[in-house]
Amino acid sequence: MQHTPLITTIVAGLVLAFVLGAIANRLRIPPLVGYLLAGVAVGPYTPGFVADAAIAMELAEIGVILLMFGVGLHFSLKELLSVRAIAIPGAMAQITVATLMGMGLAWWMDWSLSAGFVFGLALSVASTVVLLKALEERRLLDTTRGRIAVGWLIVEDLAMVLALVLLPALASLLGSADGDTSARSAIGFREIAATLGITLGKVAAFIALMLLVGRRVIPWLLQVISLAGSRELFSLAVLVIGLGVAFGSAELFGVSFALGAFFAGMVLNESELSHRAAEESLPLRDAFSVLFFVSVGMLFDPTVILRDPWPVLWTFLIIVVGKSMASLLIVLAFGHPMKTALVISASLAQIGEFSFILAALGISLGLLPTEGRDLIITGAILSIFTNPFCFALSDRFASWVKRRNTIKVLEAGESLQQHPPAIDPGLRTQLSNHAVVVGYGRVGSMIAEGLAGTGVPVLVIEERHQLAALAREHGMDVISGNGVKAALISAANLGEARWLFVAIPNGFEAAQIAAQARRLNRELPIIARAHSDAEIEHLKKHGANHIIMGEREIAHGMLDHAFGGGLYCNTPHAA
Repeated sequence: MQHTPLITTIVAGLVLAFVLGAIANRLRIPPLVGYLLAGVAVGPYTPGFVADAAIAMELAEIGVILLMFGVGLHFSLKELLSVRAIAIPGAMAQITVATLMGMGLAWWMDWSLSAGFVFGLALSVASTVVLLKALEERRLLDTTRGRIAVGWLIVEDLAMVLALVLLPALASLLGSADGDTSARSAIGFREIAATLGITLGKVAAFIALMLLVGRRVIPWLLQVISLAGSRELFSLAVLVIGLGVAFGSAELFGVSFALGAFFAGMVLNESELSHRAAEESLPLRDAFSVLFFVSVGMLFDPTVILRDPWPVLWTFLIIVVGKSMASLLIVLAFGHPMKTALVISASLAQIGEFSFILAALGISLGLLPTEGRDLIITGAILSIFTNPFCFALSDRFASWVKRRNTIKVLEAGESLQQHPPAIDPGLRTQLSNHAVVVGYGRVGSMIAEGLAGTGVPVLVIEERHQLAALAREHGMDVISGNGVKAALISAANLGEARWLFVAIPNGFEAAQIAAQARRLNRELPIIARAHSDAEIEHLKKHGANHIIMGEREIAHGMLDHAFGGGLYCNTPHAA
């Protein structure tokens, strides 16, 4: 048999991740947990097959690049700058608090000051992949909360880039106790200042290059490739831009792969083809992000929990409780609502890839003992494992706070907003004989406005903050959130509704919504959209009784126009 560690690692990692992820999903546990357990199963600390950890980590790095590239495709420079007032001071304050907590734990374990500093710094930075996956699953990336979280992440990324280049100089400074302290300290401070200046200059040069040159060249290049008419070439161009800019930024400017990829996506956002680019890169982003979680699981040595139970517990509490509480209080101190503070705190209640890099560098420089690396890896595994549950807990707490505040407002008899307010999913709309429209995008907004024009009461379910606000401005009742959630569907009062229009383009989510709606009202007309015959059958199977396929309707319209209106009436439609 040929020795193929790359193929073996990819196949074993993805197959096990699929099996365990499917089991986790069946048990109503986040699939991410299954991916981590797949990594533990193929790691060096469990019996049986052992995958190549070095290859797995490099594959995981590709996942980070593609994920940050995809986030950049949905971000503009204006949106990034709009959250700088909270993201920059908030991230720096949170890094400081978490580092001090880590140093306190290190002092309790009788480590040196340098070891405590590196250890605390490693506990302060959240994982890119975990944070973005959590926001994507909850459809929060396009909301104010999501933008703050991503901006916070970018600031943390920049801070860690500086830390990685300054640690070698810091190591020489801390090692000066054996000789002439004053002279060596002066040399160390000059070295640190020079290194800091060079690093900041490189980062500034990279950002300037991307904003002044990249935002013109990259969209133009993609436009030229799209005119060639080759889908394969377009997909390749998207990957080349994301991976190429990430690699170039790291090699030439010392910027992290993740930050380089984010800026590549952000400048590509200027192009009209950004949505198509996001769709083309999505399958690879999902596959490689799964490999990231597998690679993290491979690092986990379960015996460390038995060897050092108390240090492991305190490390975990610093990450999940201490860092979260610090983030929560910082966001509230800046005047943001509790719901935003809870999302940010849950997003940051974990650590990941930068923590591993800092730990490895600290050990190579003699600043961090190997026990510190084991605690960091264990803390990362446990925090990533529990992060979905942190989000679930924050969602429950946010709903409780919102219901309590709503009751207080109603008891006080205070006037409500000029526009209809967003309906709490925990409450129930008072509308009856109404139409429910899921999704207020290009299709959903036309449906809702057309219905409103006939006098039919309309209730919109929309997860994107801007579109939900737009619907309220147009006089619609709005439930903010993902329509797949059972609580939102229940709040829409489908038992007394006249129609349900599922206007979102995702056929799988549309089918879940239709199935839940059908359980609540067996006679409700459910009208959905599809992009293929397979989606039509899938939607029918789950309860939709009228499905419109866009391409088919366009063809009917064009033929109707060509034959003067006589052909369209005789052409069968999607049932």
